[in-house]
Amino acid sequence: MTTVKEIEELLEGYRAWLKDRTTLKAIEGGDWVEITTPFLDRHNDALQIYARSENGGFLLTDDSYTVHDLQASGCALNTDKRRDLLKMTLNGFGVKMASDAMEVHATPETFPLRKHSLIQAMLAVNDLFYLAKPLVESLFFEDVVQWLEVNEVRYTPKVKFAGISGYDYVFDFVIPKSRHQPERIVQAVNRPTRQSAQSLILEWTETRKVRSPESKAYAILNDQEPVPGDMIEALKNYEIRPVLWQSRAEVVAELAA
Repeated sequence: MTTVKEIEELLEGYRAWLKDRTTLKAIEGGDWVEITTPFLDRHNDALQIYARSENGGFLLTDDSYTVHDLQASGCALNTDKRRDLLKMTLNGFGVKMASDAMEVHATPETFPLRKHSLIQAMLAVNDLFYLAKPLVESLFFEDVVQWLEVNEVRYTPKVKFAGISGYDYVFDFVIPKSRHQPERIVQAVNRPTRQSAQSLILEWTETRKVRSPESKAYAILNDQEPVPGDMIEALKNYEIRPVLWQSRAEVVAELAA
């Protein structure tokens, strides 16, 4: 049985890891500071954001990296459905678009939370929109939406929950409690990797403590590429049910109840 002390130790380890692997660099010829984070994009490069003082607070931006990288990979955000999905995703994190750049404004007090929101938005948009054309023909998120609707599963998309640390986390789908099932959290994982498993475990562990103890979590895994066995075991260890996309029929009854 998981204990509060065990979770506290995990969170302390996470904070130490985050601090140790974050570096700062002043940009020459300007007032921007480059923040290199330990979070990786799909190229396994560390995500970088930029901050500067503005009107007594701070402006943080990805300097258009996320959108331009997707466009360079052949994923133009040029359809109504993709633009709507982009807007819905960013709204969940409180992030705005300025031309192609993702931006947030922060006060000294809210700086850690707003920085966290921007990074999470960059990761979420990357996962939602990246299309490796030889591998996939449609957005995995859209596939999951269609599957839920075809099976008449009631859900609310892009729901934000606060964790025990005070950070906010956005889950793809929340299915409300019914007479037969407790609240269910469903996350669509387009790229099942060790990092995506660690992120979901952290988000679930953080938010579960402030939700109903009966709540359940499901990770719908895009298995067009082999899903690592250690990832599946890690999810199970933290009471997140891994569901391979090809085996999704197994959980329809639970989600639709």
